[in-house]
Amino acid sequence: MTTTTESPAGSSRPRPARSGQAPRRPGRARAWATRAPLLPALVFLILVTQLPFAATLVISLFEWNALYPEDRAFTGLDNYESVLGESSLRGAVFTTALLTATVVIVSLLLGLALALLLDRRFRGRGLVRTMAITPFLVVPVAAALMWKHLLFNPEYGLLNGLLGKFGDLFGFTAPQPDWISDMPLLAVEISLIWQWTPFMMLILLAGLQSRPAELAEAARIDGAGDWQIFRHLTLPHLRRYLELGALLGSIYVVQNFEAVYTLTGGALDTANLPFVIYREFYRAQDYGVASAAGVLVVIGSLAIAVLALRVVSSLFREEGSRG
Repeated sequence: MTTTTESPAGSSRPRPARSGQAPRRPGRARAWATRAPLLPALVFLILVTQLPFAATLVISLFEWNALYPEDRAFTGLDNYESVLGESSLRGAVFTTALLTATVVIVSLLLGLALALLLDRRFRGRGLVRTMAITPFLVVPVAAALMWKHLLFNPEYGLLNGLLGKFGDLFGFTAPQPDWISDMPLLAVEISLIWQWTPFMMLILLAGLQSRPAELAEAARIDGAGDWQIFRHLTLPHLRRYLELGALLGSIYVVQNFEAVYTLTGGALDTANLPFVIYREFYRAQDYGVASAAGVLVVIGSLAIAVLALRVVSSLFREEGSRG
């Protein structure tokens, strides 16, 4: 026979649990109560993102052409071998990598230059900053159409018009190139660089405004010049922001479809993987190959996104340690 002693009045010691009764866990119930409102959003996210990707992954393992619906068959990784082994599809992978690297690197350099200029104090700086980010706010299809007809057109385009005026000013006949036909990939890259430079500028400008001003002032007192301050203080501070801009830009540029479709229609060796997916799915009706190419794009984007999330988390840790 066991006896229990009552705790004195006012004691905060919890009573022992009765035999056969599980201890209550109010923390777990509270956690479920806070998570319950998020469950519908989680279910919706799974339905609209994960299930379609799972279906795409399954279709990529089949030989599935809508023109021959009775000839569906499981082929394993043959569609992936076609994407990576066929010369045209392998060329699309190379074009995607080249286009992404060129646009991201040039956009970062131009964005860094603009961020350094707009970080200085001058009259009308707010207006100039607002005007500088407007290219990023233009709808991608509208931006591509603007470059195709307003700037690149060989007959009435602004670029050839400026070249003609420049030649007349100095007394020589300026060339009138067909920009899209003569340099197709460069034309696509220029339009994307114009649109993504403001994005890089915003990220780097935020990094410049978060640097400690005391370090630069102390360096100037010690006799350091502008180049030394930029090289030894500003650039190391912007390293994480440069990485973040490069990773986020790569995620979006590697999936770009509008510029290639609008400017060149995928011709002249400018077809990237998103355009190949469109071509195989809607033109050739080859669902298997198109799905395999889509899975490769998703895997590449996820790999870049994981790196981007690590960079973002490291930035938050650095800001938290400073605070």
